[in-house]
Amino acid sequence: MIATPIGNLGDISLRALETLNSVDIIACEDTRHTLKLLSHYDIHKPLISCHSYNEQQGAKKIIGLLSEGKEVAYCSDAGTPGLSDPGALLVQMARAAGYKVVPIPGPSAFACLISASGLQGRTFLFDGFLSPKAGKRRTRLRELLDRGEPFILYESPFRIGKLLADIASIDPERRLCIGRELTKIHEEITEGKAKELALRFFAEPAKGEFCILVHGEKPESYADCMENES
Repeated sequence: MIATPIGNLGDISLRALETLNSVDIIACEDTRHTLKLLSHYDIHKPLISCHSYNEQQGAKKIIGLLSEGKEVAYCSDAGTPGLSDPGALLVQMARAAGYKVVPIPGPSAFACLISASGLQGRTFLFDGFLSPKAGKRRTRLRELLDRGEPFILYESPFRIGKLLADIASIDPERRLCIGRELTKIHEEITEGKAKELALRFFAEPAKGEFCILVHGEKPESYADCMENES
């Protein structure tokens, strides 16, 4: 299970490249997407697809290859397989069939944003993509906001405005840190209150994929940290 770059192709690990070069077959979420990465590093291997909508069928094909003694690597389109990406079912089926599953760690959008957000404390909740249905989305947001703890969401450019408007309608003063196009040419990290960012993204057409950190109800400041340490 190989983590691949979320944008900048230079973020792939040496171990990931060594693994991709050594296996017999590479399974992936989208062969066209993975082919760009492989071509960049001059890696030439047979590719098979294992999409989220046919993961069970793809996993059966991969297990068939394993039964033939083949070594198979799996890559989702970007980031770490199994984190808001296919891969979990494949892991379950491969392990149930008696095969060893080896993680090759690397990029993840939420870890990338956390490192640049200044988040204090040791815990946060990762909830990935919320429901595209307005009612379900708002219900889940209320649950998350009522916890008073930091949480991470993913969102597409088509729904980011609606998501931020929903957060602002529930808790307009809650502080957010938004990462857009992380590690890519147009990377942008923006901080502010929900009500301010909702207005901005309502007015501007959104581009790129989004990762959103919603800070806790009472985010700990740098001054608070220094006082606690003393």
